Amino acid sequence: MDFDRINYSNLPCISSFSLLSSSSSAASIATHHISSMASTAAFLSTLAGSTSLSATLGSSGGGSKKAARFLIPAAAAKRPRRGMVRTAVSGAEKAGTAPASGEEKKKGGGGDERVVKVHSAEEFDGALRAAKNRLVVVEFAASHSVNSSRIYPCMVELSRTCGDVDFLLVMGDESEATSELCRREGITAVPHFSFYKGAEKVHEEEAIGPDQLAGDVLYYGDHHSAVVQLHSRGDVESLISEHRGEGGKLVVLDVGLKRCGPCVKVYPTVVKLSRTMADTTIFARMNGDENDSCMEFLRDMDVIEVPTFLFIKDGEIVGRYVGSGRGELVGEILRYNGVRVTY
Repeated sequence: MDFDRINYSNLPCISSFSLLSSSSSAASIATHHISSMASTAAFLSTLAGSTSLSATLGSSGGGSKKAARFLIPAAAAKRPRRGMVRTAVSGAEKAGTAPASGEEKKKGGGGDERVVKVHSAEEFDGALRAAKNRLVVVEFAASHSVNSSRIYPCMVELSRTCGDVDFLLVMGDESEATSELCRREGITAVPHFSFYKGAEKVHEEEAIGPDQLAGDVLYYGDHHSAVVQLHSRGDVESLISEHRGEGGKLVVLDVGLKRCGPCVKVYPTVVKLSRTMADTTIFARMNGDENDSCMEFLRDMDVIEVPTFLFIKDGEIVGRYVGSGRGELVGEILRYNGVRVTY
């Protein structure tokens, strides 16, 4: 899907604001450092590719396509949110139809009542605070953008099925207040999707289609699948203990990062496998950059590429797979479950 570069300075409702036009294409592969947690929209939109950092930590065993290389820092730095405003939500208006202009945007209805339209930085910041640790998906759009209108129905459909995720719509050309909000959030093209948790931006995308948007929502907002969410070394040890000994199941631990494109790409496969292989296999996930405990665990396990899948049987790590190849991942899981696999 193409995306639209926008320059609001030419619009009649805004006289002084012009979005930057120097951002890289969303189809390119970005080099980044975990310690800086810089914006990685270009990298994430590819959901593939290799990301090299300034050093390596050794080798992590056999692997396959699409893994991001990284050096694990002493601690995962968190970016403070910019320009937090202390004003509470002031009655954000619900969005009506696909992004449009004039009265059409104010009519409401059409089944998209869970997509909340915000009109200012105060409403935006208030909505993020009110969501607490729930995932918030924000579409930054413009009334003249055909691609914004095309992707919007997908967001509406996701809002109906993902009750524990909040969805916001910001029309950048609605007013000077919304254009200033776009500039503050670094929006240079629409449609642009940003994902927030705990008022912190954890992911952003440009030029994506419905499947990738749905995959992103699943990866960052998954709370109800059969995949066990692990948040510390203690969580890992408890899970391993539960499945130790005779009759214990194979534990497949998906180790990734919040801003890892290949991790996002393979996660829908992990969710499907967790349902179809529930009788024999336990699937779990840990994001190494969630906190210091998770990062220490990755370092101790010699994980230097993500996604890495650790296969644990009777309390021991019996193997690992590095990459996002769906067929290869399934083959490795079957092999460690005792099924003979021929490649």
